[in-house]
Order: sequence, then structure tokens, then C-alpha cells
Amino acid sequence: MSRKLTAEFFGTLWLVLGGCGSAVLAAAFPGVGIGLLGVSFAFGLTVLTMAYAIGHVSGCHLNPAVTLGLVAGGRFPATDALPYIIVQVLGAIAGAGILYMIASGKAGFDVSAGFASNGFGEHSPGGYNLTAALICEVVMTFFFLLIILGATHGKAPAGFAPIAIGLGLTLIHLISIPVTNTSVNPARSTGPALFVGGWAIQQLWLFWVAPIIGAVIAGIVSRALWQTDTAQIEGR
Repeated sequence: MSRKLTAEFFGTLWLVLGGCGSAVLAAAFPGVGIGLLGVSFAFGLTVLTMAYAIGHVSGCHLNPAVTLGLVAGGRFPATDALPYIIVQVLGAIAGAGILYMIASGKAGFDVSAGFASNGFGEHSPGGYNLTAALICEVVMTFFFLLIILGATHGKAPAGFAPIAIGLGLTLIHLISIPVTNTSVNPARSTGPALFVGGWAIQQLWLFWVAPIIGAVIAGIVSRALWQTDTAQIEGR
């Protein structure tokens, strides 16, 4: 278990540093900013690379909603869920901390500008309200878990799950960055929010509740779609 938890810590750190780092440091860089498309691919690439690196160790969840969705789908023991979630949140905070130290090295840096935090209403990139944000996060996480559960099933083509999952997360970001800055991951939301404080902390509840609801529903639905006795959650 210690190896699994260590893998989840570093994997989630990488997700936040790579994904949120691309948004904070590179999205609007003068002349060569990567924009929404680049940030979307950055998040997808963090999961793809870590899935190959640590999937065979911990399953590469990197996300409390994924862990709970796998529990709901009968693909992960409930007794291991809490330790996974704790180290995922700690990894996200560490990733956000490293990003803060890098970003604050530039004159004029202002963490209150957002720091890749998730939000709704006036803190939504596109001005979307609470209802739109809730629906978006539930639905996006639901489909993210369906992709994970299907791609990692024992009858799915072996070795390709990280690609499907990484591209799935990329697509989710392409859809939902304008709505909430894309969470689908409570740990990813928590890390930056702790550094922004204020509104980011006040709205953080949504980015725990909505992804978990979507993930658990997907886990339950998966039981009707795929048998779990031949499923494999390792090596994705």
C-alpha cells in the first residue's frame, strides 16, 4: 500500500503541476500562448504519461472522484479509498505549491487573478451560473469514468487505455474550460483553491460534490454495461 500511495501522491502532483501549470504559465504567454487547446492537451498528457508510469503500481487514479467511481463500479476496494483520497489531495496541494513558487518569481504575479482555480458565476471563464456548472461537472465526470471503466476492462484492447483516458480528459477540457475551468477532480480543484482563498474556497464544495456524483453514477451504470469479474484496473 505504501508504494501505491506514493505513486498516487506524485501522480496527482504531476497532474496539477502540468495541467494547472500550463494554464498559469503558458496559456497567455505573449506571442506563443498555448490557449484553451494547449491547456486541454496538457491535462490529458499528464494523465496519459502517469498512467503508463504508475498505472501498474496504483491504478493511476489521481482523482478522488475516480477512486469513488471505481468503488461504485466494483473495481476498487472501499477500504482503500480514504488513503487514496488523502494522498491525492496532498499531492495536488504540493503541485499547486510548486507552481506558486515558480509563478510568483515573475514581477506582477497575482494569485487572486485565479491561479487556474475552478469557479462559477463571476468566476466562471465564460460567466456560466451555478446550475450550468453543476450539470457540466456531473456529466463530464460521468463520461470520464465510463471511459476509464471501459478502457480498463479486461476485455478491452490491452495497452491502449492510457491513450483513451488521456484523450478523453483532453476532450472534457475542450468542452468545459469555458464553463468551470474544468475540474472533474476534487483534488485538482483543492490545490489551487487553497492558495487563492476567498471565493475559490467558498465555491470549492461544488467541485467535490458534482464530480463525485457523476463518478458514482457512472460506476453504478457500468455494472449493467460490463461484468466486473474480468475487469482490470491495473496497468491503465
